[in-house]
Amino acid sequence: MSAKWIWENASPQKDEYADFRADFTAGKSTVLRISADSNYAAYVNGELAAFGQYGDFPHYKVYDEVDISALCRQSKNRLEIVVWYFGMASSVYYPGKAGVWFEVKADGEIAAESGADTLCRADPHYAAHRCKIITGQMGFSFLYDASAPETSYHPAVLTGYEAELVARPNKKLELLAPLVGKVIGGNGTTHFLLDLGKEEVGFLSLALRSEAEQTITVTYGEHIVDGGVRRIIGGRDFSVEYVTRAGENEYMNPFRRLGCRYLEIFCQSPIELHSAAVVPTMYPVTEVPFTAPTEKMQAIYDICMRTLRLCMHEHYEDCPWREQALYAMDGRNQIIAGYYAFREYQFPRSCLSLMAQDRREDGLLSITTPCGSDLTIPSFSLHYFIEILEYTAYTGDTTLVRQVWDKLLSVLAVFIGRIEDGLCPTFTGRQNWNFYEWSEGLSGRLGRDEECHPDLLLNCLLIRAIDAMTALSAKTGLPFAHGELADTIRAAVRRTFWREEKGIFADYDDTLHVSELGNSLAILAGVLTEEEECVLAEKLASPDNGMVRITLSMKCFKYDALLQVDETKYRDVILDDIDAVYTPMLEAGATSVWETEKGESDFANAGSLCHGWSAMPVYYYHILL
Repeated sequence: MSAKWIWENASPQKDEYADFRADFTAGKSTVLRISADSNYAAYVNGELAAFGQYGDFPHYKVYDEVDISALCRQSKNRLEIVVWYFGMASSVYYPGKAGVWFEVKADGEIAAESGADTLCRADPHYAAHRCKIITGQMGFSFLYDASAPETSYHPAVLTGYEAELVARPNKKLELLAPLVGKVIGGNGTTHFLLDLGKEEVGFLSLALRSEAEQTITVTYGEHIVDGGVRRIIGGRDFSVEYVTRAGENEYMNPFRRLGCRYLEIFCQSPIELHSAAVVPTMYPVTEVPFTAPTEKMQAIYDICMRTLRLCMHEHYEDCPWREQALYAMDGRNQIIAGYYAFREYQFPRSCLSLMAQDRREDGLLSITTPCGSDLTIPSFSLHYFIEILEYTAYTGDTTLVRQVWDKLLSVLAVFIGRIEDGLCPTFTGRQNWNFYEWSEGLSGRLGRDEECHPDLLLNCLLIRAIDAMTALSAKTGLPFAHGELADTIRAAVRRTFWREEKGIFADYDDTLHVSELGNSLAILAGVLTEEEECVLAEKLASPDNGMVRITLSMKCFKYDALLQVDETKYRDVILDDIDAVYTPMLEAGATSVWETEKGESDFANAGSLCHGWSAMPVYYYHILL
């Protein structure tokens, strides 16, 4: 490949946009290959041809290959690329070097490619270096100025960056028909509140007439319980801006996906709003037909399925409104539901493979992937082992586990190396968040103290990770030397956390903090005798068991523990619980499922109403109905 990485200037800064242009002659078959840091939109003869850089790392750089033949003319063609360089670490971006790499092949021959003679410019319409943050997880907002004058092009700068490019591991997103908002409030001239009618994820599209140049602020969100869209929630700012030209305006932003149901527009002077819409960006999969035995179950299934789709883009993401990030634990819930929902394995494989590309110095997985933050949730690193085992079991494909085996060994070594008296203690330091779920006593806190505290949950997860490695080793023949360690930890867990007189596990060695999650994990980790498991399962199934209740993100572990003990006995208990949890969402008019049962009011009015981890009924309906 002779194409080079290029940029518009020699000293790029955070939140910067650059335009690149190349002319070419097409063939019968014309293909664009492109990679960028950080995001791109490519146009052929003025038509959007490709968008959306796959989330990657500087050491694992992904390129897209797009057939652009249908957009080409027999005569001269023009390729125009807009690249947005983030430059700031977030939960969805690992900082790399600003640049773009591309080549156009016509009938197999190079027709155009990036190099020092490629023409470029600082984009005149997107405001650069504002660094206005939507959320810390997602990164920057944008301002597009349609009134800005055009500027001239100049030769590009070679960045000197070199990387072995990897073909995109899953499919490109598709743009669907715009979902146009219905005006439900405002004054109709300078203020508009719009309802899309359902939760949606995609690009903002505006069509309007303004007699003057002015700045329009568009806010977006899932909640209007306060009479309008919640723009400012804590340090978050759910807004973007557009500067109109005088006269007719049409615009679609191809970079920043919005996850929302409502739009609110504020103008400095009156406008005639033709439409405000979200253009859905969807990953192409075919849904497996499913018919539930009751209308309510079907309704629950449908909004869970819709949530799964709305949280499925370059990879699975936790919530499209607030974060758009791939977490190992959240991803496990979504992946296993997707096995039944789509019977498609390329997408989950790409997620699991991407996680293995993470390279923290301490050996754990970062809190999300790709991620430039130093933060990690140690327990989530252990969920990754179960995901790999489940992928192997559902697909019969052993190539993934062989690919990530060394990563699995290195992550597990971090936990094994910390074991004292048969138990692995929690992690200290502000970079380590000892989180298990959003419930009393289990949400952890950063830099909790200077002492290590062994707990039930981390060690049960460690047992399951070691058991997963043992099973994977048996399937593949790959060597694993620590299988017997699981029984050592089981004995220490029982010795330390089992309260014989109560027939229950405590979460910590020095308190009687008792949770449904901890006791569910203990059953799944095989710490008890079969008879003891039956008694504990009875307690778990009781609505008044005195334990800290499990939350939506972790319900699957309670359900799995009950099914492991007696599937026949607890089938209806699980189905009834799903009904009790999700019926209030239906009654509230939800079109996707919530992060927690509290809904929008949780997390200081920042509760997500579309959250991937809550789509688990898709899985349980398939296996139980």
